[in-house]
Amino acid sequence: MKMNSSRVLVWLILLVSTLFTGCASGGGGKSPAELPTAFDQTDAQKRARIRLQLAVDYYEQRQLQVALGEIKQALHADPGLSDAHSLRALIYMDMGETQLAEENFQQAMRLAPNNPELNNNYGWFLCQNGRPAQALAYFDAAVKNRTYQSPEKALNNAGVCNLKAKDLPAAERSFSQAFQLDPGNPITNVNLAKIYYDRGDAERAKFYIGRVLRDDVMAADVLWLAIKIERRLGDKTAENSLATQLRRRHPNSPEYAAYQRGAFNE
Repeated sequence: MKMNSSRVLVWLILLVSTLFTGCASGGGGKSPAELPTAFDQTDAQKRARIRLQLAVDYYEQRQLQVALGEIKQALHADPGLSDAHSLRALIYMDMGETQLAEENFQQAMRLAPNNPELNNNYGWFLCQNGRPAQALAYFDAAVKNRTYQSPEKALNNAGVCNLKAKDLPAAERSFSQAFQLDPGNPITNVNLAKIYYDRGDAERAKFYIGRVLRDDVMAADVLWLAIKIERRLGDKTAENSLATQLRRRHPNSPEYAAYQRGAFNE
């Protein structure tokens, strides 16, 4: 029987592939190790991922109860889905359910101890709940993981945690490292400005707060810090201009009230 040429080619490729696989595996041993892909997921795992994505969408819309329902269905399909436990922990954290949040973080950590985003989130939970020293180990693990795509987040969180622990040199190191990775991050720049202002280095403080103002970040606390920096530097024109912005944008804020009573050193 005459075979179609394309079918012959496919058959030869399959045959050669089989022969080479046999040689590489020593005649029937295990195939070479490879990273799992979406193709390897079971139907249940795929359903769980779909439910988890829905939960993320609802979480971003602040529909927390609906998000929890989607997570429950995701975990029913795949109880080992660490991301579902992690997201449920974040939701419980937002709801003030501290014990439930911790239980879900710990379960997620048991399932995926090397996940850098999970380490960062659990570290932030610990920091927010009065355990800054314990939190720092998780931030450090996240930063050291080479697969982490946003280590500056963990560095900023570590800096905030160091401030809570009143370790200013460590906070400065963390924020400085974050600045090297993402110099445009307003959180990084504001915190470095605060550190240098408190240290008495108003010139360096102005450099960092200026980067924030150039990006039109005009939050009340940012403007108030900028006013205090300019006042310390003796630039009355800049101080008045910033005070006008604070009055116009945030007339009922505690920061503007502090400005009105001259509470520059509180």
